[in-house]
Amino acid sequence: MTMIYDRKLTSFLVKEIEIPRIVVLTGMRQVGKTTLMRQVFDRISSPSKIFLDLENPINQKIFEEKNYDNILANIRELGFTPGEKSYIFLDEIQVAPQIIQPVKYLYDHFKIKFFLTGSSSFYLKNLFPESLAGRKVVYELFPLDFEEFLVFKGKGRKAIPDFKSRAQDKNILSFEINRSLFEEYLAFGGFPGVVVENDIQRKRQVLEDIFKSYFEKDIKSLADFRELGKLRDLILLLASRVGSKIEISKISSEIGVSRETVYSYLNFLEKSYFISLVYPFSRNMDGEVRGARKVYLCDTGLLNSLGKIPEGKLLENAVFQCLRAAGSLNYYQKYKGPEIDFILNKEIGFEVKQKASQSDWKKLKKIAEALGLKEYYLISKEFSDLEGVILAQDL
Repeated sequence: MTMIYDRKLTSFLVKEIEIPRIVVLTGMRQVGKTTLMRQVFDRISSPSKIFLDLENPINQKIFEEKNYDNILANIRELGFTPGEKSYIFLDEIQVAPQIIQPVKYLYDHFKIKFFLTGSSSFYLKNLFPESLAGRKVVYELFPLDFEEFLVFKGKGRKAIPDFKSRAQDKNILSFEINRSLFEEYLAFGGFPGVVVENDIQRKRQVLEDIFKSYFEKDIKSLADFRELGKLRDLILLLASRVGSKIEISKISSEIGVSRETVYSYLNFLEKSYFISLVYPFSRNMDGEVRGARKVYLCDTGLLNSLGKIPEGKLLENAVFQCLRAAGSLNYYQKYKGPEIDFILNKEIGFEVKQKASQSDWKKLKKIAEALGLKEYYLISKEFSDLEGVILAQDL
């Protein structure tokens, strides 16, 4: 029997059951969106509920009526009876974007609560804003962070509420217990299907399948790119430069396409959750937009499957994955000068190190205080009891 584990988003989505608005859950393929929505579906006590997979053409046909009132008659044939509280779950909405108008109609006229999932924000974010304005909330699901990874490994730990507590409450015993699991997380990442596999070869195979699926289903079906080989080359180039600033002109020259094409590729990769681009820290938005962006991949397992990545960069990518849910991230770097890897919500600085030292702490303190940051921490892969150090495992 397959175990079903709660994600951090589970409690938020369960609360949505009683809130009158359309819920959209988006994220990359195979991050666990369908499983999470099934969890929510199972917690609804109303008998008036149905879960439909839109990758099934028969389910798509239900919504192809010109008279939207007939859609309810079609769903009744499947055993759905609208009640005082009615729920329709539609999985993989990106394969049938024309369904948005019927969804809006049924929500407005019959007060049906919809939960929708889709694997690419490239479509979803362009599709929903105007047609569902004021009626929807969007949640994003990513591969597991390390805390969720431990839950999937049956090693749940007590939640630590804030960064200050994480720096103060370091535990060498807990660190040693979880050391090998953190190494596994760095090597194979946080896609649920990979995490639950115990065999290393199977883990590698699942990662390969995830990348193939992304290339075949998202890139080929959603994007109108003529030279897919160039896009593949860009992906490999970005993997080798993770955690580094990207120079568009240089990339354009290396892969042999125009700057405009590089921008369109990056836009697609970011909107479909394969990469994230982090802007430089600035107290005003104009400064952010002008600076070069740093690139991170969605998962360290996928990153490792694309090439040999230096240990420090792999750690930095994992830290990014564990911090991104806490808010907006920037980086700070003076021209060929001191830097801070991540600044969270323009208030808290984080510098990532394999092993934190006192001199690292003094450098960080000097830069952070000059920038007026409220808090700042070193993130260390190795155990350190220095003040102001958070263990990478504890993020």
